[in-house]
Amino acid sequence: QVQVVESGGGLVQPGGSLRLSCAASGSALSITGMGWYRQAPGKERELVAVITSDGTTDYGDSVKGRFTASRDNNENTMYLQMNSLKPEDTAVYYCSVYNSLEATYYWGQGIQVTVSS
Repeated sequence: QVQVVESGGGLVQPGGSLRLSCAASGSALSITGMGWYRQAPGKERELVAVITSDGTTDYGDSVKGRFTASRDNNENTMYLQMNSLKPEDTAVYYCSVYNSLEATYYWGQGIQVTVSS
């Protein structure tokens, strides 16, 4: 089993910044892929950013140039630096990790990010 814990969300004004963290823990881990997804009210869940164990990243079109993903493989932790935030970035953000030892994806509970003046 893998536990996924997200932190760093909250309320921020437009143009501001937030940093999300996602930490995976468990007894048998080989975390390869890690990613952030988000879901706004009335909308489908969408990709925000993904990062592989070698640091290769991919981003959703709406966040390219504003968000940056990074990770600490030793700590099985992924970070999402979000800059120039817009009201349309308001959503629940979910972290997903892939444990290759189990060939299984795990999801966190989600964390609220609200961009509003």
